[in-house]
Amino acid sequence: MIIRTDTERASLIEGGKRLATILQALAERVAPGVSAEELDTLAEVMIREGGDEPAFLGYTPDGGARPYPAALCVSINDEIVHGIPNESAKVLKEGDIVSLDLGLTHEGVIVDAAITVPVGVIDAKTKRLLAATKDALSAGIAAAKPGRRVGDVSAAIQKVIEGAGFTVVKELGGHGVGEGVHEEPFIPNFGRPGTGEELVEGMVLALEPISSAGKAAVKVAPDGYTYRTKDGSRSAHFEHTILLERDSARIITA
Repeated sequence: MIIRTDTERASLIEGGKRLATILQALAERVAPGVSAEELDTLAEVMIREGGDEPAFLGYTPDGGARPYPAALCVSINDEIVHGIPNESAKVLKEGDIVSLDLGLTHEGVIVDAAITVPVGVIDAKTKRLLAATKDALSAGIAAAKPGRRVGDVSAAIQKVIEGAGFTVVKELGGHGVGEGVHEEPFIPNFGRPGTGEELVEGMVLALEPISSAGKAAVKVAPDGYTYRTKDGSRSAHFEHTILLERDSARIITA
């Protein structure tokens, strides 16, 4: 999406604030014994109480065999992204990590964000994994400026994740967002500076570094949505929706 009017910009910014508030509430609810379905229910209730719509519920991505059945993606430990929270008994345990990925539609504009949250006390390596992935998101945002290219963002993300000793999950990445959940351009989390589509003022992008503590190979669960690491290693995922302004990127979902 390219933001062209003040009304679109205002809707985008307000939607981002609402999504950030809900994600923070979900993160605070995370604890041993809490179910993924409980988190999904809370997310949907909070979205609808604000007069908005859950962007993921009922959405069928390209290649999807069926609509996504929940408002929230809840991915635990070796689940990378798109974990379904309400079709099996998924309960958080001490020492787990959980990715919470949420989309919201406010006044026709979609915003998208994700965080990975520790469940109780986690080990030192997992703390480093989360920190590196979050730092990679910051690096990607810093590289996202009008006049630069997608490859500049991709390379910045890759440098941080691999520099910390972790692996980029190459099958998945960021994307345009706004009118639809997934729009062009696709933004890999690896690449070469100076390559790819040029970034322009007004673009709305969802940057989402996704890393693995082990190897990068993935598999898709029988539910058709949940991506997992093939080797069972843990994965982390952070995401913000950003708006490219004249000289920098504005974080919409902060």
